[in-house]
Amino acid sequence: MQFAVVLPWWGYALAFGSALVLAWLAYARIPTPLGAGTRALLIGLRALTLILLTAILLRPVVLVPPSAANNSLLPILVDVSRSMRLTDGDGPSRLARAQAIVRDLQARLSTEYRLELLTFGDALAPGDVDHLAATARRSDLSGAIADLADRHRDHKLAGVIVISDGGDTAAQEGESVRSVSAPVLAVGVGDPVAARDREIVNLTAGEPVLAGASIDLSVSASSAGFGTGPVEIRVSANGRPVDLRRVTPKAEGAPIHEVFTVSPEPDVATVYTVEIPAADGELARENNIRSVLVPPQAGRRKILIVEGAPGYEHTFLKRALAQDPGLDLDAVVRKGQNDDGRDTFYVQASGTRVAALASGYPAKRSELFVYDAIIFGNIEADFFTRDQLELTSEFVAARGGGLLVLGARSFDRQGLAGTPLDEVLPIDLTDRRGTVARASAATAVAAPNTPALTDDGAAHPATRLAASADDSRRRWSELPPLASVAAVGGPRPGAQILAVTIGGGAPVQPLIAAQRYGQGRSMVFAGEASWQWRMMRPATDTSYETIWRQIARWLTAGSPGPVSIAAMSPSVPGMTDRITVTVRNQDYAPVGNAEVTIGVTAPNGQARQLTPALSSPQDGRYAVAARFDQPGVYRIDATAIRAGERIGTATRQVLVGGADLEMTQPRLNEAVLRRLAAATGGTYLAADEAQRLPALVRQSRADAGTPELRDLWHNGWSLLAIVALLAAEWIARRRVGLA
Repeated sequence: MQFAVVLPWWGYALAFGSALVLAWLAYARIPTPLGAGTRALLIGLRALTLILLTAILLRPVVLVPPSAANNSLLPILVDVSRSMRLTDGDGPSRLARAQAIVRDLQARLSTEYRLELLTFGDALAPGDVDHLAATARRSDLSGAIADLADRHRDHKLAGVIVISDGGDTAAQEGESVRSVSAPVLAVGVGDPVAARDREIVNLTAGEPVLAGASIDLSVSASSAGFGTGPVEIRVSANGRPVDLRRVTPKAEGAPIHEVFTVSPEPDVATVYTVEIPAADGELARENNIRSVLVPPQAGRRKILIVEGAPGYEHTFLKRALAQDPGLDLDAVVRKGQNDDGRDTFYVQASGTRVAALASGYPAKRSELFVYDAIIFGNIEADFFTRDQLELTSEFVAARGGGLLVLGARSFDRQGLAGTPLDEVLPIDLTDRRGTVARASAATAVAAPNTPALTDDGAAHPATRLAASADDSRRRWSELPPLASVAAVGGPRPGAQILAVTIGGGAPVQPLIAAQRYGQGRSMVFAGEASWQWRMMRPATDTSYETIWRQIARWLTAGSPGPVSIAAMSPSVPGMTDRITVTVRNQDYAPVGNAEVTIGVTAPNGQARQLTPALSSPQDGRYAVAARFDQPGVYRIDATAIRAGERIGTATRQVLVGGADLEMTQPRLNEAVLRRLAAATGGTYLAADEAQRLPALVRQSRADAGTPELRDLWHNGWSLLAIVALLAAEWIARRRVGLA
């Protein structure tokens, strides 16, 4: 107990001492004779009354701790995702071990805490220890912690116990634990080292550029517990077997990397599946298979060619590109000057685009941004205004278009150095003496300006001519030498030299260089007279056409249209993912007032319509959540309309169920659980240490809240006590004859 009116110790002594003195003085000198006992009784009753009144005036209070129920709630979260049904070694399943831990906690802590059993996998839900099943398609540990915090946002928790194998397929892992105000005691169930398991760890597909062109499937696999026994890797395309390879690991558990060369279907989506046959005793069979989607080549890409003068290079290049049905070509060729000394041009373009090219090059953003790629051929930098060069730089960086600069005249003297396109190009034009590495295919004796692939070029989709790197190098080495090659300088950081020229004792010179710049791509071709690759080779050799078409396709591959659908990864059937559509006008400025509709077609042909909401006006981004229930390829179509006029359409195909992320690396992931515990001030325990949980819960019990100050006098008992003391004193006084 304490007093709300704060005084020094001598203040309290003076107050209560004064009450005693006043009580003594009240009966010390009265005229009526009193016996000693009667006097003492009267003084005592008066003293008690005055002391009680003094205490009430000082406001006695007591510090009341919050109710024990405020922090006696102890949630226990049990992982019920499919990986919890795995058995490590010869013991029980992970879920059975979790159930045993829960039963032990219920027996030891139920009298001290209010235990709440919850399960998590796809979502947080109440659970019964006797009816747990590891059937959830994913393990959203981060989402479960966030949901728990929201579920008990008005409660104080004694702590949180999480029993899991550490799998977390949520993208925001580790971000939501800060919202939990109680320490998390994480228990890891499983073995951090898999005894026997084979797995397709990763699968990626190259970028297709031409119908029938080959691409690489890059496969990463692992084999643990099988020694150096050979691993059989099977590849199929849309269910049709296409390749089989037996690979021997270098050592037990050593990573396996293999590259398969395949040719996807040009007109339909191709799903490539890589599989390792399951062996007896494997920890998980679901991770032995993985698929990747290679979308078909759809739509026509618009390319603008600007040539400084008529010539063979322009004629052959234009003919090669015009024969590609996937390309829509506009061409501007400077013919000479008229009587007024102004440049004249020969323009070949669609009727709606001819006017913008009448002066040789578009001057407006909307006129230039209608294209997906631009090719400058043998044209000096002075031909363009600085505004046009800045617009071209924005075309690559912001629009996401492609830029190719070729021909000696484009690099003559200063070339584009010092212009807004200087940094866009993959070559440092200010360092004409820059060196490059000799191509691995270089021969000891070669004619001057002989083209040769680099290692990067042998694998690059723009310069690849055959299924294997060696065959590509051989076909490039058979190409005739070029007439000349411009000294353009060394590559910028991050750029790739795809081809060089060798021979004649001259230093190795870059021939083809490429890089990604901003949202787009840029390339330099420093050679002259590449048309000889067509004229001086047999009619059956299509290397010239293949090279230039692949370059054009690569330049335009990353160019988005006015309406574009962002990449998605709904890897698990039954998962909900966001479909995001970006809408831009003819200037590629964001549009925030469009009517956007999305059509989703499931693998079984069932279609549905969705209406997204504007999520980012400054980016022109619209989004809607969609559920993907079926495994297979979904088709997503988006249409944007403003003021009754169609802005554009977009299509994207999405593979659902290509990888079972829940079974990827199914070993116990202690790192996730340790981070979760550390972020909340809790502790991580292995399953064998679970008997320590009750003691740790008691030690780490969360703060129950702030104690309250409660008045002791503010009740009926105080008044009743005063009345009783006064009545007793009055009765005693009457008995001795005092009025």
